[in-house]
Amino acid sequence: MTETASLALIEDYPQLKADLPGYDVDWCRAFREQAFSQFSASGFPSPREEEWRYTNVSAIEKKRFHWAAAEKTIDPAWVQSLFLDDCWTVVLIDGVFSSDYSRLSGLPDGVMVASVAEILQSNPDALKGYLGQAVSDKEHNFIAFNSAWFRDGIFIRVEAGVNLEQSIQIVHVTTQTETLSCTRQIFVLQEGAAAEIIETYAGQDCAYLTTSVNEVFLADKAQLSASKVQQEAEQAWHFGGWYVKQSAQAQFTHHHFAFGGLLTRTDIHCDLETAAECELNGLFLGMKRQHQDSHTRIVHQKPDAISREQYKGVLDQRARGVFQGRVIVAQDAQRTDSQMNNQNLLLSEYAEIDTKPQLEIYADDVKCAHGVTVGQLDENSVFYCQSRGLDEESARNMLTFAFANQMVKKLERKDLHDHVLSLLLQRFPQQGVDSSWL
Repeated sequence: MTETASLALIEDYPQLKADLPGYDVDWCRAFREQAFSQFSASGFPSPREEEWRYTNVSAIEKKRFHWAAAEKTIDPAWVQSLFLDDCWTVVLIDGVFSSDYSRLSGLPDGVMVASVAEILQSNPDALKGYLGQAVSDKEHNFIAFNSAWFRDGIFIRVEAGVNLEQSIQIVHVTTQTETLSCTRQIFVLQEGAAAEIIETYAGQDCAYLTTSVNEVFLADKAQLSASKVQQEAEQAWHFGGWYVKQSAQAQFTHHHFAFGGLLTRTDIHCDLETAAECELNGLFLGMKRQHQDSHTRIVHQKPDAISREQYKGVLDQRARGVFQGRVIVAQDAQRTDSQMNNQNLLLSEYAEIDTKPQLEIYADDVKCAHGVTVGQLDENSVFYCQSRGLDEESARNMLTFAFANQMVKKLERKDLHDHVLSLLLQRFPQQGVDSSWL
């Protein structure tokens, strides 16, 4: 058992648990108690665990996080500045659904968007077949922690054949120091349904802990495009996970942009059935002493599935990045087609990247490949730019920007593209780059 923060959380749980949503429902109470028992036995994950060997979360143990007090006055303009146009917008403030800020009018028939806390109060059986079914608490103890402590979240269900023409944006904002924001999302797309979900994480300038677990269930031929924009405050800790079950011919695309936070980790795990398709794209940026960890796992369970994965990292000063990508091809998953690529750019001699691509192949008729690069800017490219009239600093800045911008350009939605591009330029101001070119 680790130190003060875990002990404090465990000591506080008996007084808090009765107020947690679903605790008065037998199956949900058992779900929470099992998770609490697991977490209390060993605390937060340790670098002694193989899946956490590069990410040490012991600093979290030194903080005593608490539920946010009653919603304090916040600047509506700041919250609304995070909104994208032409979206249904769901807002969680300090981990709790806010009807005042959310914009959900006009949802079509066959689409449900609701607070998890409200569902657990009014119709808990609607979640019984989903909660804890896409990911097990045994995966690691951040998930067990989330299962025990989640206070709210969002439930989205799209019925068979419904194609959402507008995106759904989920905005998570944290407003109070040393606050624990703990949410659980469940997304269900029935056969042939199609939707786009965009997650945004942001916070006021203070220290806090965000944990968010998304369980996704895609029925046959369902299509989900998802994006996560993590722009947490500079002193924030963040753990988020997407755990996706893809049935036959289901398609899942995810774009992950990790810019903020002091220490962050995002898991994206996908299980693919027959002829399912999965595409994962990511960009993480680190400055000062930021630690950005991206952990992916794609399991090809049945034949004829396709997966594509491309992640890039840019690290400056004393930042540290982690990429752990794992593709597992089961014995029955013949004719699997999988590609993984991770490229990392170090801008400082003190920056560090730990990258660990893995292929586990148990079938014999497959096409699988992975590639990793770690390095600094190519000096020949810098010289070429200088020969065209740029000074050395501008040449390096332009090349760095171009390296990262390749991932931003994958975004097809213009307002999301423009928002992520502005964050990129804020993190790494690029002298010599004219925004009118972009």
